[in-house]
Amino acid sequence: MNIVKQENQDLTVLVKVTVAEADYAEQVDKTLKEYRRKANIPGFRPGKVPASIINKLYRKGVVAEAAYRKATDSVYEYVKENNIDFVGDILPADNQPELDFDNNTEHEFHYELGLAPKVEVELSKDADKLTYYKIKVAKDMKDNYRSNFLRRFGRLADVESVESEEAITATLDNGDIRVEDAYIGLISMTEEERKPWIGKKVGDKVEVNINELYKNPAQRASMLSLKEEELESVKAEFSVEITKIRKFVEPELNEEFFKMAFPAGNVTDEAGLDKYLTAQIEEELDRESKYLFTAQLRNYLIEKAGLKLPEEFLKRWLYVINEGKFTMEEIEKDFDGFVKMMTWNIIRKHYETTLNLTVGEEDMLTEAKALAQMQFAQYGMGAVPEETLTGYAKSILSNKEEAQKIYDKLTEDKVVEAVKPMIKVSNKSVSTEEFSKIAQTL
Repeated sequence: MNIVKQENQDLTVLVKVTVAEADYAEQVDKTLKEYRRKANIPGFRPGKVPASIINKLYRKGVVAEAAYRKATDSVYEYVKENNIDFVGDILPADNQPELDFDNNTEHEFHYELGLAPKVEVELSKDADKLTYYKIKVAKDMKDNYRSNFLRRFGRLADVESVESEEAITATLDNGDIRVEDAYIGLISMTEEERKPWIGKKVGDKVEVNINELYKNPAQRASMLSLKEEELESVKAEFSVEITKIRKFVEPELNEEFFKMAFPAGNVTDEAGLDKYLTAQIEEELDRESKYLFTAQLRNYLIEKAGLKLPEEFLKRWLYVINEGKFTMEEIEKDFDGFVKMMTWNIIRKHYETTLNLTVGEEDMLTEAKALAQMQFAQYGMGAVPEETLTGYAKSILSNKEEAQKIYDKLTEDKVVEAVKPMIKVSNKSVSTEEFSKIAQTL
């Protein structure tokens, strides 16, 4: 076997692998013997088909497969042994010479791979500077967070009139259809959409166009107890008679509430609640700040490194691995984002290797538990038993795709924390609006 490497100016490498008969003969003989043993050909008993017939029927295909497999395995071994760092994967070359398995015993296979660029970035506090933005905790932010938290434990109470975000129970009638106890939720409406309802009381009637009240066909069908395909024949104008108005009422901050909201007993009074909510807000805002800083540092390092990738090769690789699911035009459309992501992965792996950064099983489990805790919290489950949390976290990690996402996040976090001391980072407090404007520029 002979292997020749040729580096091209477009950042690709062409590897030519010449496979001789001696390289694949043993495998071919073994395969043909197996074919002969299993062959079921009329006129011959199983296992007694002449080798000449088996050769005539199958030898060419078996040789082609064995030679190609040997060449492919060899090129991967060659790349590994010679420490050739590549992006994407090794592909059969476009300029593959024609192969003649009928007459030749030596076959030359061509493979192409894209070279991964070397990362050479020097960082210093004098030359490299970034700002770490912290969001100020405003009063309205605290009030909204508190209101949303208490809403989980509140209740709906009857009120006399509509003021803002009440829940209305009503009877709908258009002469053809009558629906009692229909629900109209003002909380999901815009301020303009609520205007016709403000000040209305139980017993009042309002004329509405059902198509404007609920623009979503599924919502209209649900309210009228119909199938979506039946909506076309429904007259849109309805008379709505209000039968009940209810408003969300926050729970009393008494002993019963604290036991229900904080079964672990870590919060027992209003002062403790304020402290807890402030800590939760700051934790969320800190995550936003870290996320923004990571994006800033990522962009900064990508620009500073100035890496060049074999873009044409990568486009072809994307087309091949997706088996034609995407056209080249579609790949071209999102290609800049792909290149940016791949460039960052190369830089990230560079720092992982040079700084000896590792992510262990305990790190993975801790992050998965934090993710699980956030998911439980979204459903109002603030205090989840440790055993349940651990079990749920392990189920997350059993999903390879989810586990890879967690691993990538943790390695990125470690890279950011390791690189951060190498540059000058200035802290700056900003409002939510200012923070959003900065984030939009990335």
